[in-house]
Amino acid sequence: MNLSEIRSKSRQEIVDEVKACKRELLNISFQWQEGEVRNSARKMGIRREIARMKTVLREMDFGINKHLSAKE
Repeated sequence: MNLSEIRSKSRQEIVDEVKACKRELLNISFQWQEGEVRNSARKMGIRREIARMKTVLREMDFGINKHLSAKE
């Protein structure tokens, strides 16, 4: 998911996506420990997605992008 897709969502949708990504990251961590997952890039990709979403949330909080806070 790129930044334009994230910015087009409402605040609650972004928060829900962060929660879903954290659950997925936890599942991948468990699978990694059991030896089921061999793709470590997916884990890093999910962490980056979470970081992007949190960045957009902070932009909304600080009012950096005025058009984002209007969607709440």
